[in-house]
Amino acid sequence: MSNSINILSTKTLLQSQKQLFFDKKFCVTEKDFIQIKNKDFEVKQINDNLIFSSQNAVESVLKYPELKSKSVFCVGLKTKKILEKNGFKVLVYNEYAADLAEIITSIYNDESFTFFCGNIRRDELPNVLTKNNITFNEITVYETNLKPYKVEHKIDALLFFSPSAVNSFLESNIITNEICFCIGTTTAKALENKAKNIVIASQPSVENVITEVIKYYK
Repeated sequence: MSNSINILSTKTLLQSQKQLFFDKKFCVTEKDFIQIKNKDFEVKQINDNLIFSSQNAVESVLKYPELKSKSVFCVGLKTKKILEKNGFKVLVYNEYAADLAEIITSIYNDESFTFFCGNIRRDELPNVLTKNNITFNEITVYETNLKPYKVEHKIDALLFFSPSAVNSFLESNIITNEICFCIGTTTAKALENKAKNIVIASQPSVENVITEVIKYYK
């Protein structure tokens, strides 16, 4: 096992996801570098359409069934599946927030929106909506808290699933020659000037990040 590849995932993986690593050459360590906490909010001043840019925002809103009558715009296929599984009607989805914002501004610019987000949210989507005079408001429905942790053992590869996890990792660690596998371009951007070796998943999902690792070390 001295030649094993040491992988650190910056979030706890599901058993089915870890099973993809079922190969003796991979030694996988997991550590949650961020913590998500749902926030209570009042269901008032909700516009005709809802926007979700993360699964975490969806989880925070599920206890408000009265919102299911609204049309939904969302980022990510998994977010879409969770919404539809819970009775929401997803009108439009895209894998990236900036692209979703472009669709809204070009096709649905007469509509009004409520954007459910976290306390550390990216600016792309609200900036595009504001620039194009789209009627929308924001409700913060969850908090992302960083949980920095000093890694003491040798790591060959790092798995990152959000910019927040990158920031949390870098609070207590530096990246030298480790290969950084990222769930998408937004996460990879957080590593600019911080890492030399970055691989971005072909599709933004945990499973695709793992697939990229396996392909890389094949």
